[in-house]
Amino acid sequence: MTISERTIAKLRVLADAAKYDASCASSGSNKRDSRGGKGVGSVEGMGICHSYAPDGRCISLLKVLLTNYCMFDCAYCINRVSSNVERARFTPREIADLTVNFYKRNYIEGLFLSSGIIRSPDYTMEQIVEVARILRDEYDFRGYMHLKTIPEAAPELIADAGRLADRVSINVELPSRKSLETLAPEKDRTGIEGAMATMKERIDAAKADKTRRAKKPRFAPGGQSTQMIVGADDENDASVLTTATDLYGKHRLRRVYYSAYSPIPDAKPGMPANKPPLIREHRLYQADWLTRFYGFQRDEIISTMNDGMLDLAADPKLVWALKNQGFFPIDVNTASKEQLLRIPGIGTTGVKKILNARRFGRLRYEDLTRLAASVKKIRPFIEAVDWRPIGLLDSGALEARMKAPAQQQDLFAA
Repeated sequence: MTISERTIAKLRVLADAAKYDASCASSGSNKRDSRGGKGVGSVEGMGICHSYAPDGRCISLLKVLLTNYCMFDCAYCINRVSSNVERARFTPREIADLTVNFYKRNYIEGLFLSSGIIRSPDYTMEQIVEVARILRDEYDFRGYMHLKTIPEAAPELIADAGRLADRVSINVELPSRKSLETLAPEKDRTGIEGAMATMKERIDAAKADKTRRAKKPRFAPGGQSTQMIVGADDENDASVLTTATDLYGKHRLRRVYYSAYSPIPDAKPGMPANKPPLIREHRLYQADWLTRFYGFQRDEIISTMNDGMLDLAADPKLVWALKNQGFFPIDVNTASKEQLLRIPGIGTTGVKKILNARRFGRLRYEDLTRLAASVKKIRPFIEAVDWRPIGLLDSGALEARMKAPAQQQDLFAA
């Protein structure tokens, strides 16, 4: 199937417009297989993004908008109705054909589809669902599919999206209700969270289905995610992290994505002229990971902040350790998993290796060189049979050494 010049021209516009949406990932879904289907089988290029699953698999997705026109006027969005940008629009059939074309050529393993609001939320959601319906029902497409849903749309349309997609996402957009009211007055935080709650109920119901039907109905097996824009308003990192942890708790989201605000052409008055440092986005992801996988409480991380902002010079686990030096050193031979996870410089994989290795004998410093990614990073915080960090934790220069950019790769070289 040849791709027309007209389609390529649209793709240039709509793939570029999709780059502002960060919530694109495929972890958690059942892996689909096109074997036994109707011939639709699974070059880096425009519209192709890479996502990484927890097992390290790199998954290529066609990431594109149905249209970059939007009837809403959100101040932070380049596709808002008052923005002076080139517009384009695909039909559902064009998106479906393009996806299958790329999929057959093995360029992609799935589709990430979003859209500006056309005519109405219901009409737009119908168009998005129609793309998924054509792919699943007419083309027997068995690749991965992530659909961006519109919270203002009718619940039955969002439910249709969940039945067809592997993952769905509903963007919360901004950390606070106040910011959303100011910068996106057509959007409603209560409505957004209501749609998330309904989606959670449907996902939970599908998982809890204990019937013995040969083929149980599937519903967004990869769960739901959301995105928050960082730096478009004056909300600090404490506010961002508080909103994220609340959303995880209430709606059991698989992921909150943080997207650093990008200044846009023809911006509205009052919008930031400069983008926030990307390291801020990175620190938020690190803090997010600590609350989800390392046993840290949100308030523990917030307590280490200055004026509600994460330290850009060091990762939040290290900052916590420097402010809680009485917690260390930790004996790697007797510490619990929860204690080991608090050691700066070691991740969940390293902790698993230590717990497994010490079943066969007490660990020495040399053993840790094989178990930890960098023993020089962790050695000020641990004890082993033949190692105690004498003087390292008491040194007044510890914090400066840990944060020195030039020494990030070799923090404690002699």
